[in-house]
Amino acid sequence: MAELIEIGEQQERVILFAASTNASDDTEESVEELRELVKTAGAETVGVVIQNRENIHPGTYLGKGKIQELKEMVWESGATGVVCDDELSPAQLKNLEDALDTKVMDRTMIILDIFAARAKTREGKIQVELAQLRYRAVRLVGLRNSLSRLGGGIGTRGPGEKKLEMDRRLIKGRIAQLNRELKDVKRHREVTREQRSRNHIPVIAIVGYTNAGKSTLLNRLTGASVLEEDKLFATLDPTTRGLKLPSGQEVLLTDTVGFIRKLPHHLIEAFKSTLEEAKYADMILHVVDVSNPQMDEQMYTVYETLQNLDVKDKVVITAFNKQDRLTEVPIIRDFKADHIVNISARTGQGLDTLQSVIEQILRERKIEISRTYSYADAGKIQLIRKYGELLEEEYREDGIFVHAFVPKELYGKIEGRE
Repeated sequence: MAELIEIGEQQERVILFAASTNASDDTEESVEELRELVKTAGAETVGVVIQNRENIHPGTYLGKGKIQELKEMVWESGATGVVCDDELSPAQLKNLEDALDTKVMDRTMIILDIFAARAKTREGKIQVELAQLRYRAVRLVGLRNSLSRLGGGIGTRGPGEKKLEMDRRLIKGRIAQLNRELKDVKRHREVTREQRSRNHIPVIAIVGYTNAGKSTLLNRLTGASVLEEDKLFATLDPTTRGLKLPSGQEVLLTDTVGFIRKLPHHLIEAFKSTLEEAKYADMILHVVDVSNPQMDEQMYTVYETLQNLDVKDKVVITAFNKQDRLTEVPIIRDFKADHIVNISARTGQGLDTLQSVIEQILRERKIEISRTYSYADAGKIQLIRKYGELLEEEYREDGIFVHAFVPKELYGKIEGRE
C-alpha cells in the first residue's frame, strides 16, 4: 500500500538558516525574501541563523557548532521546523533531520508549496505537481521522517489535494502520467501560438520579478480581472488579454509567472511551456518595482532566467513601475533594455507613454503604404484596420485612398500578391 501523508492545518513557527560564503554576497537580502516566502506559505518566522563559511558543508550544509546553536534555538523558541535558504541535497536533508530532530525544509519546498496553493488551471496544477514529485523522488528518506514528525504542513501540500504520494514506485508512475498530460497541454499551447501568428497580432510578454506589479499593469491596460495581491507569486497561471492601442492596432499581452532568485530548476523545467511565452513573443515588457531596494538584483535575476530559457534577440521595454511610492526620483538605468518608461500601474502614470513606445516599435516593423484601392478591394482595408495602423482613409471617385503602416507579413496580401 502507498503511504499517504495527511496534512494538518496549523500555524507553523520556523527558524530560517543560511550560509554566507562571501562577504559581499546577498545572503541577508535573500533570507529576508525567504521570510516573505514563508509568510506567504502561512508560517511565522521566529528566528534566523546565518553562518559565515568558506564553503557550504557537503554533508550538513552548516558546521557542527552552528547546528547545535540552531537545535537550541528550535527548543527555546518552540519552533515547529527550520527552513534553509538554499536547496538542500538529499544527504544534507537527511543529516540535518537526524541532527536537529525537527522538521527540515528548504527554499525550494516553500516555493513549491506556494505554487501548489496558487495553481488554478489544469496546466498549472500538472506543472506544480510534476515539479514537486521530481523534487521529492530523490529525497524520500529524509522527507518521510520530516513529514511523519508533524503530519504535514508547509512543504507537503500538492495542488488542490490534501494528501501527497510518498511511495517511490507510485511517484515514478505519476510523473510519467503527468508528463503525458503536459505534452497534450503543450500541443494545445503551440496550436494557440500558431493561430496568433497567422492572425498577425503581435504578442507582448510581460515579465518581471515576483510582486513587481505585472498583473496590476495587465488589468490597468486591458480591463482584465487578474488577481492582484501584495504577495509573492499572487499570479501563477499565465493570462493573455487583448489590448487596442490608441492607433487602433491590436496586440496581445501575456502575463507570465514571476521570477525570483534561486528559482528551483524543477520549477523552470516543469513550467517551461508557460515561461516560453516570452520566447515566442514579439517583444518583452519587463516590469520592475522601482521602490524595491533590491531592484538591481531583481533585474539581474530576470535577465538571467530569460537567458536560461533561451530568450534572446527580443526588443525589451523596461517599465519602472510603482513610481507613486517614490519620495525622490533616483537615477535608474537598464542597459539591457531598448526602451525605458517610468510608470505607475496603480495610478495610470506613464501608461500613455508606454503605449506610444509599443506603437513606435511595431511601426518600425511595418511597411508604409500610400495608395488607392478599388471599392471591390474594401476588404483589404479591413485587414489594414485590424492588423496595421490606418493613418488616413479617403473615399474618392476612383476608389478608397489609404495611408497606413502594415505588418511585413501582411504586405503581400494587401498588395494583391498572395
